[in-house]
Amino acid sequence: MELRQLRYFVAVAEELNFTKAARRMHIAQPPLSRQIRDLEREIGVRLFERNSARVFLTDAGSRFLNEANTVLRNAARAIEVARQAKNGESGTVRIGIAKGLGELVSRVINRHLRLLPGVEIDVQDIASGFQSEALVGGRIDVGFLRPPIDDAKLSSAPLFAERFSVVLPRTNPLAKHKQLRMRHLVNQRLLLIDRPISSGAYDKTVDLIRNAGLSANIVPTQTMVHDEAGAILVDSGKGIYIAVGRNPYHPAFADRLTAVPLMEPGATIEVDIVWRKKEQTKVTLDFIAFTRKVLSNLPHIVDMTHDLERILGDDSPKPRIGKRRRTARRSRPVGRKE
Repeated sequence: MELRQLRYFVAVAEELNFTKAARRMHIAQPPLSRQIRDLEREIGVRLFERNSARVFLTDAGSRFLNEANTVLRNAARAIEVARQAKNGESGTVRIGIAKGLGELVSRVINRHLRLLPGVEIDVQDIASGFQSEALVGGRIDVGFLRPPIDDAKLSSAPLFAERFSVVLPRTNPLAKHKQLRMRHLVNQRLLLIDRPISSGAYDKTVDLIRNAGLSANIVPTQTMVHDEAGAILVDSGKGIYIAVGRNPYHPAFADRLTAVPLMEPGATIEVDIVWRKKEQTKVTLDFIAFTRKVLSNLPHIVDMTHDLERILGDDSPKPRIGKRRRTARRSRPVGRKE
């Protein structure tokens, strides 16, 4: 059975006249009649009754007409979806976001969805250290993370750099400072995440601690201050974090914790957009290009508190985003550490 036969059948069923149906389909009547007979023979059911005066549908023909119209509509929809996908106007982009980058990425996504509402965005929270595996394994298509990215199968481009801050209880005397230096932390216990979670942030933090001579005050932890468990450690006085990202602590603790900028030389870290080197899906490549263009006006070191509003503006109300799961500048080769 061919779609062409279904179209011929629908034309005859709607016109109830072979001559008019043939004219409507721009073919001669004999070939049209032959196609209808072939269709009836293939499905083993008589669809039309004919006499010298008129043509009318059988009961089976009436039921078949409803299904034929559904098939033709679905076929037309499939063709349109394929054409939109080819043009980058539809499809799904699966995105992984490192801790503290959600608000910035959401502004990019909202702008993208306004331009291309047919594109679906699926967002996952994935720590920087685990995004390379997710990209290579095909679980996500684009990653927003803090380098390094040690996989030759991936490409990346720098977006901006962000400054570290110190997360501590509001009752801590250091919370009154507008900015801090490492020397201010000499009597503080410093909570340090496991390296696999974000090796770039870990290495930068260790360098800052070592250069300031504070290594004796390090307390290893498997959680981050962005998570409730990490925020509880700070709130309960177990220690403080050197963290990255805007408002780098769990929102449930906003009234008890604060983040003070760390204005120490070298207390910054790069944020990259990462994708598979052999990526060919247009909707994904277009999203990457769009992101790099939108963020190209950001200063090299971003003040996550003020620069987002000043440059990207307010994007509320937020459009819908696909299911969220827990778990430009030059492109550069991947595989080098910073």
